[in-house]
Amino acid sequence: MNKFINVGFGNVVNASKIIGIISPDAAPIKRMVQAAKDAGMAIDATCGRKTKAVIVTESGHLVLSALLPETIASRVNQREGLDN
Repeated sequence: MNKFINVGFGNVVNASKIIGIISPDAAPIKRMVQAAKDAGMAIDATCGRKTKAVIVTESGHLVLSALLPETIASRVNQREGLDN
């Protein structure tokens, strides 16, 4: 069964497809985001706000979120904890 995590502003991501949640501040991550945008592999879920987290998925897509990585990670962990 798919478990969806809210990544801000009513946008959701399938939690089982998340590989990593990273901060966009480092230069290599900024280059990775720009490459994904150029390739059409970036999904902007910020609703015009500043990107504070980049979610990497199994398919190679990057989801840009205005929530902090810690917030998203805690939501993923809470969801996993409910099923145990």
